[in-house]
Amino acid sequence: MALNSAAFHMTCFSVSTSSPRNSPTSFSPSSVFFRRDIVKPESSVFTPLSASGLQAKAYFGDNGPSETRDSSLVVCFGEMLIDFVPTISGLSLAEAPAFKKAPGGAPANVAVGIARLGGSSAFIGKVGEDEFGYMLADILKENNVNSEGMRFDPGARTALAFVTLRKDGEREFMFYRNPSADMLLCESELDLDLIRRILHYGSISLITEPCKSAHIAAAKAAKDAGVLLSYDPNLRLPLWPSRESAREGILSIWEIADIIKVSEEEISFLTQGEDPYDDNVVRKLYHPNLKLLLVTEGPDGCRYYTKEFNGRVKGLKVDAVDTTGAGDAFVAGTLSQLAADINLLKEEDRLRDVLRFANACGALTVTERGAIPALPTRETVLNALLKSVA
Repeated sequence: MALNSAAFHMTCFSVSTSSPRNSPTSFSPSSVFFRRDIVKPESSVFTPLSASGLQAKAYFGDNGPSETRDSSLVVCFGEMLIDFVPTISGLSLAEAPAFKKAPGGAPANVAVGIARLGGSSAFIGKVGEDEFGYMLADILKENNVNSEGMRFDPGARTALAFVTLRKDGEREFMFYRNPSADMLLCESELDLDLIRRILHYGSISLITEPCKSAHIAAAKAAKDAGVLLSYDPNLRLPLWPSRESAREGILSIWEIADIIKVSEEEISFLTQGEDPYDDNVVRKLYHPNLKLLLVTEGPDGCRYYTKEFNGRVKGLKVDAVDTTGAGDAFVAGTLSQLAADINLLKEEDRLRDVLRFANACGALTVTERGAIPALPTRETVLNALLKSVA
């Protein structure tokens, strides 16, 4: 898989991440950035699940704790935006009497989800130098997400998405981003020093330049450094020029990923209509260097595929209110555990415990409206798992 792309010539302007509202705006074509102190959770060590999957325990090697927060940092690259969700499900956008404003964007959802679960995460992306952008930056800080890689664009707005909820809780999207700030992140604005353990990303950042080149550069730097690459295509057809360009774009970086999460719908799309429940079809998407392929099945749980084993883990049954962010919560649950102990990928019993945890994360998220507001804490997830076996 080639990581090079066509050159895109433009000047990138960026402002400091340190409270643009309270200080004069400073930006330059040379993209000089200033760091700010990041609030860390009280605990300095994140502990993976025990073999039962229901209790936390410290994992110690010969020299004490196996991982520190810095070495287990999961960096999430891509978009952060504002979702507007109807207050009443089952209505079209035109019929909805009101909308609830909620922070979102799949990579940002994952970053916050990991932090809520007690893990260590960072976000790399761009928002507008506007009130919504400031709000999103504050939300990252409030949730203990490292935002040193966040940039503010003085000339473009923060992206907005109106999300309709059908009566079954499933969604339809209408986006306002022509262009939005997230699309304008430049390679020169990347803080590559943040990328240490796992880099997670989607495909939306591949749609347009200059963000496409920034995405490819970040992935290449991570791969060269031996960082684990996590990919959730997060198919959003209305954002792509065509179905074919979406398929080509999503598959263009497929073979560099170590971990891939897809939905049943995405399997059908990528295989041009083949049966997503057929293991032979799913195996077509498994490339030689892949360590883990995950297929989410909504309330039914998930399937997992490695070179050595595969199987299914049942989901946690809940009453769905809004499915926005469920897949991101699942990814957060998975990566929060793998960042603490990569060896989980090699042990099927322990991996199944991780996926039970991840399924519960996704299930609990659909019980509230909005993505980030609904993401659960580690304690909430463990309690739900305990109740499910009581």
